[in-house]
Amino acid sequence: MKLGTFMMPLHPPGRNAWETLAEDREAILLADELGYCEAYVGEHVTDIAENVTSCLMFLSSLAHDTRNIVLGTGTINLPNTHPAAVAAQVAMLDHILKGRFIMGISPGGLMSDAEVFGNHQKNRNAIFVESINQILKIWETDGPLDLEGEFFKVSTMNTAIPEIGQGLILKPYQRPHPRIVGTAVAPFSQGVTEMAKRGWQPISANFLLPEWVKTHWPKYVEGREAVGAKASASEWRVAKSIFVADNENTAQRYGKSVEGPYHFYFKQLVRKLVGFSGRSNLFKLDQSQPDSEITPEYVTDKLVIAGTVDSVVEQILNFREQIGDFGTLLYACHDWVDPVLSKRSMTLMAEEVMPRVNAAIARSEHQEQAVVA
Repeated sequence: MKLGTFMMPLHPPGRNAWETLAEDREAILLADELGYCEAYVGEHVTDIAENVTSCLMFLSSLAHDTRNIVLGTGTINLPNTHPAAVAAQVAMLDHILKGRFIMGISPGGLMSDAEVFGNHQKNRNAIFVESINQILKIWETDGPLDLEGEFFKVSTMNTAIPEIGQGLILKPYQRPHPRIVGTAVAPFSQGVTEMAKRGWQPISANFLLPEWVKTHWPKYVEGREAVGAKASASEWRVAKSIFVADNENTAQRYGKSVEGPYHFYFKQLVRKLVGFSGRSNLFKLDQSQPDSEITPEYVTDKLVIAGTVDSVVEQILNFREQIGDFGTLLYACHDWVDPVLSKRSMTLMAEEVMPRVNAAIARSEHQEQAVVA
C-alpha cells in the first residue's frame, strides 16, 4: 500500500490567508521529503475557510521545490470555468512538472461556488461531462478548434493561423493526457462506474463511513468489466483523517477533542453537508437516525483514526479489512493548530506506521498463499 496525502484544505476563517497558504505548502514539501507518493489539493472560490481558490495555481508554486511527489488537482471543479482555460492551464502545468501530475476533476460540491458561477440550478453533472469531453477533444485536435455543445463553445476557426501556432492550444506533456482521477463522495456511487468505463480512477472521500467507502470497489469493478478491462486494487485511492502521536493522551486530545483541528474540520463539514445540503445520509448507516444526532463529536469519533503508532497501525489494518484491499492511502491534511504535533504525525505516518502496515499485509498475503498451496 502506498502513502499519499489529500488536503481540501480547511482552516479557521479568522486565520490569515498568507499564513495558511504557506502552511499548506509546507505540508506538501514535508510530504515530498518523507516519501509520500502523491499530494492532492482542492479548490473553492467562495469559502474563506478553504482559501485555495485555484489548485492549479497552488500546485504551480510547488513545481520547482518538490522532487519526487506527484502533484494532483483534488479537484478542478469543471462547471465553474471554461474547458479551453482548463485544457491550456493543465497542459502548461504538466509540462512544468514534466508529467509529475495527475488531473483530478469533479462537478464541484460547494453550492456557493455553483451559485456564484451561475450553475446552481443547472445540471452540473451534464456540464461536467461536456466540459471534460471538450478538454479531451482540444488535446486530440491538431487543427483550428471548432467544438460546440449545450453549455460551451470552443472555436478558433475565424482567427487561427496554424502555421505560426495561432489558434491552437498547448497539448499536455503526458500523452494523450495526464492520468485522470475523480472523487467519490456518495455511497454506491454510479459516478465511480462511469469513471471506470473511461479509464479514470477513483478517490474515496475521507468523510464517508467505512461501510459506504466499501461500496465504491464493486462499482469500480462493474465499470472496468463493462469495457472488457480488469480492475486492480492498486488503482483505488482512499482518503482518511489520521493523527499519530507519541502518546495516547495527545492523540485523543488533538485528534478527537473539540480543541483539535479534526473536530473543527468535521464541525465545518457537518454544517455544510447536514445543516445546509441535506447530505446527512453520508454519516448514517440507519437512515432513520435523527439528523440531530449527527454532531461534530459523533462524526469525528466515527471517522478519525487517532492514536499511537501501534494503535494507528491496528486501526488502519482493521479499516482495510472492513473495506477491502486498495492501492493508496491518502492521509488527509488538516489545519496545523500545533505545527509540531502535525508534522510529527506526518513523520510517524511515513516512517513508522506505513512500514508496519505493509509488513503486516505482506505476512497476511504470505499466509494466505501458504494455505492455498
